[in-house]
Amino acid sequence: MSHHLRFAGLDPATQDKALREIIAQSPHLTAWLQTLQRLDLPDAWIVSGAIYNQVWNHLTGRPWLYGIKDVDLFYFDPDLSYEAEDRAIARVTAAFPPVPPVELRNQARVHLWYPSRFGQPYPQLTRSAQAIDLFALRTHCVGARLTATGLDIYAPYGLDDIFGFRLTPNPALDNRATHEAKAKRQMALWPELLFIPWPDQPPG
Repeated sequence: MSHHLRFAGLDPATQDKALREIIAQSPHLTAWLQTLQRLDLPDAWIVSGAIYNQVWNHLTGRPWLYGIKDVDLFYFDPDLSYEAEDRAIARVTAAFPPVPPVELRNQARVHLWYPSRFGQPYPQLTRSAQAIDLFALRTHCVGARLTATGLDIYAPYGLDDIFGFRLTPNPALDNRATHEAKAKRQMALWPELLFIPWPDQPPG
């Protein structure tokens, strides 16, 4: 087995332990998690590429920040005003390093702007984790945060797609185009990745 696949196919507890160890070794993820915790935004998470890209980089011997466009941050604030979100974005931008840039989004507001931007409805959420469930790729469905009791990891579809270097679609929404576009970019950066096509039929 290729060395970069050494955690693929292992039991969930072993994969969870491996992810926690990789996060602990990344000076960037450690600092970002600590900064986000200090900001004390409601239901706040670091999500997606800021995590799994660094896993791939670690397992393939690349620099930690190789291929990372931005740091996606989620939080959930019942205040649905643009002004409240804009104030939170300003706080986060001032607290985080400028590179890679951070992108903060209030998941309570996504259903308000998603249809006009993407041409399809989006459910009104009640917590940030529900947004992680809906990413176009199951591989990307991962979040992490620090709490008073330690590191909290949310991975609704498990971690084997990440450790197996598989770009697996998530048909929870009609996101075929996003799945294919993201996969094309990522396979150019990480040629170890295996592309799994979008299913022709929705799950029964």
